[in-house]
Amino acid sequence: MGEGRREALRVDFDRSLKVEFHGANVTSDAGLLAFRELDEALDLTDMVAELLVDTRTGLNTRHTLLAQFRQSVYSRLAGYEDTNDAERLCRDPSIRQVVGGHAKEHRAASTSQMGRFETEVLTQCENLRVLMDLSGRWIDRVGRRKPMKKLVLDLDSSVSPTHGHQEGSAFNGYFGCTCYHPLFCFNQHGDLERALLREGNVHTAEDWRSVLEPVIERYRERLIKKFFRGDAGFAFPELYEFLEEEAFWYAIRLKSNSLLKQHIEHLLTRPKIEADGTPDVRYHDFEYQAASWNKPRRVVAKVTWFVDQLFPAVGFIVTNLNWAPRRVTHFYNQRGTAEQWIKEGKYALNWTRLSCHGFAENQVRLQLFALAYNLGNLLRRLALPQSISHWSLRTLQTKLIKIGAKVVSHARYTCFQMAEVSISRNLFAAILRRIRRLIQPVPV
Repeated sequence: MGEGRREALRVDFDRSLKVEFHGANVTSDAGLLAFRELDEALDLTDMVAELLVDTRTGLNTRHTLLAQFRQSVYSRLAGYEDTNDAERLCRDPSIRQVVGGHAKEHRAASTSQMGRFETEVLTQCENLRVLMDLSGRWIDRVGRRKPMKKLVLDLDSSVSPTHGHQEGSAFNGYFGCTCYHPLFCFNQHGDLERALLREGNVHTAEDWRSVLEPVIERYRERLIKKFFRGDAGFAFPELYEFLEEEAFWYAIRLKSNSLLKQHIEHLLTRPKIEADGTPDVRYHDFEYQAASWNKPRRVVAKVTWFVDQLFPAVGFIVTNLNWAPRRVTHFYNQRGTAEQWIKEGKYALNWTRLSCHGFAENQVRLQLFALAYNLGNLLRRLALPQSISHWSLRTLQTKLIKIGAKVVSHARYTCFQMAEVSISRNLFAAILRRIRRLIQPVPV
């Protein structure tokens, strides 16, 4: 409040203007309140209080593990990917409100407190295990409100460039840089089911079991159709056999080879292309057994001839689906949405910023980014009105989260006076109404 009584600043180009700084009375992230409302309706972050183990032994524990966890997730959702931002955010009214507890009346955790929380508390084996399982717990909580009619899993890897001598960092020839090589598993709604940070030089499918098995175990007893998609990096018989045992339908791309091409020789003669330049697309399917396979499996081929290319584009998919070849190919091609969701995590949340020296610390950071992504995606698919349901996470940040507001405190309540620019009062009210529909009635 003292800062608000200082003399206003003046600008020379227009002497009728005054510039005042009101510190904790103004926020640029008021839209976080909507995400906190969704969090409360689904009891997402509250479960952390019972799961995390407090390893702190000092007397300075005014901020609970739940409060610090919320601060870690919500600050990343708002685009603040580094704990250094906590020095400013600890005074921000929006962060203090969504964190709750001591922060609500005083301050949220400082940079040093958040640094210790993320690098000392969350890196403990039990807490890290909880953190890695939390995305699945959140998705299961949503599933009890809105049950899935089917499940489609997409497994894909990505790249997180590294700098300096970070533990586990290695040069990856495919990406052409020194990096980490994380693995992600998404469902068809864009929810990140599980993520795993890996060393930079591992194969695309390395540690696939530690990512995929816990996800499949959660869905094992659900009587719904289950599907899996993967690129050629996941084309190996151990995975096929595992999916077949778990009653999953799958479509996985195969790398082309001479034996596969022998089955489509009749499609490799250049056809007459239409005058308008429309590509000639043909499909075929056949039984095929590689030397390492325990049985023959169905392979679907797509051959595309383009007017300006001498050779066709050829793709092969191994599958146990009994659909028509065109439909199998279309289903596989939809896995491109997983790549889009990875890009959203990169561009909206900057989850490739894994700048700690220790590998465990960076594993923690990736899991916190994953949870922030999921909170944003859950609000997008559960609470956004139809008119803005197509918004990307980046758009959600700039138009919903980044709402400026003046904060006015009264004896019994606090008022956020929001700027009505990108989001109107009616639109914000519609989001809140959709969130309230998710609250389960208390049994009588």
